[in-house]
Amino acid sequence: MEIRYASHPQEVKGYDTTRLRQDFLMESLFTENELMLYYSHVDRFITGGAFPTTAAIKLEADRKDMGSDFFLERREIGIINIGGQGKVTVDGTTYLMEPKDGLYIGLGAIDVVFESIDASNPAKFYINSSPAHKNYPTVHIPISESTPAHLGSPATSNERVINKYIHPQGVQSCQLVMGLTMLKPNNMWNTMPCHTHNRRSEVYFYFDMPEDGVVFHLMGEPQETRHLVVRNEQALISPSWSIHSGVGTSSYTFIWGMAGENQIFDDMDHVAMQDIM
Repeated sequence: MEIRYASHPQEVKGYDTTRLRQDFLMESLFTENELMLYYSHVDRFITGGAFPTTAAIKLEADRKDMGSDFFLERREIGIINIGGQGKVTVDGTTYLMEPKDGLYIGLGAIDVVFESIDASNPAKFYINSSPAHKNYPTVHIPISESTPAHLGSPATSNERVINKYIHPQGVQSCQLVMGLTMLKPNNMWNTMPCHTHNRRSEVYFYFDMPEDGVVFHLMGEPQETRHLVVRNEQALISPSWSIHSGVGTSSYTFIWGMAGENQIFDDMDHVAMQDIM
């Protein structure tokens, strides 16, 4: 488990590209037959990936960093499969995970195991986890049963469908909110005009990008913006004080996960275009 510490916005103003990438970008999330995890001190958010090909992968706690006997002893988790068919077994119950299916697992589940159905077309399980104080039931979330919202337009190059998986009007959780946004073909912008939400932090995970494609992700305070170059299947931490918008060299898909003071999706501090610097 790799640790990422919280950063003050005044300090971030002086970061160069290398320091920005070290503190906020998670470049390697999928290694065959391994569990890859990043622990952020921003809202105690854990981001990771499980990539089982020829072997099953068990979700295990890092005793030193988490101080718990098993991963979900004091946590909840959201999982979205971005690869081929797979399955997740939770305390003996198996859930078949088609591409872009989601799964919520609540506080207290002990044994969580990730597997692929076909090693030649393996599943890739993207993981978001936050602290929890109450048990909510495990729920399988096919993308067809997520809550869609159509936003943007071709005129602003940001026509997209937001699929909400874990949220107050859908699958219940303690504080984790999670979903998947798909840009329409020939659209490249997300979340512009931008916003902050000082009551929640967020993690963005970009995928479905061509090998030579990149997203220029904008971060920082609205009057002190910086950018990170993000490639396929990479994620980044967005602190509560930071904007989080991106433009790609082609259309792409991204998963967003949030945790913090509340779960209200529309609780945002919008930034007018003329105020961005």
